[in-house]
Amino acid sequence: MKVSDLMTKNVVSISPDESTSLAARLLYRHNIGSLPVCSSDGKLRGILTDRDIVLRCVAAENDPEHTPVREIMSRAPISTSPDDDVRQAAEMMAAHQIRRLPVTKEGKLVGMLSLGDISRTHSYNMEASRALSEISMNIKKR
Repeated sequence: MKVSDLMTKNVVSISPDESTSLAARLLYRHNIGSLPVCSSDGKLRGILTDRDIVLRCVAAENDPEHTPVREIMSRAPISTSPDDDVRQAAEMMAAHQIRRLPVTKEGKLVGMLSLGDISRTHSYNMEASRALSEISMNIKKR
C-alpha cells in the first residue's frame, strides 16, 4: 500500500513568518500536535510541534506574539513521498523517532502521514505498533 492511500490530504500548515501564538492557536483549533512550515510556493521548510513552542519559545521566556515560527521550527524535516510504501514510512518514523511524517512531492507538501493513519489499517497494525514502541522506548531513555 502506498503512503498516498493513507495520508491526510488537507493539511493545516503555517508560514515561517507567522507568529508562534498563531501556530499555537492553529494546533489547538485543529487538535493536532504539529504544523508543517511551508513557504508561499508550498515548499516544506520545517515542522513546528507543540513541544517546540513550549521549550523553544515559552520556556525560553520569548513572547509568542512576537516570535516568528522560523525562529523555533525544526529545519530540514524528514519526509516521505506519496508513492513510498507504508512499511518504509513506518520504519522511517521509528528510526527518526517521529509520529507524524510530512508527505512531499517535488519538495511541496501534499499530505501528512501519522502513526494513527497507519494503525487504522489492520494490514499495518504491526508496523505502527513497532514504530510507536521504538519511539516510546527512546523517549524513556532521555
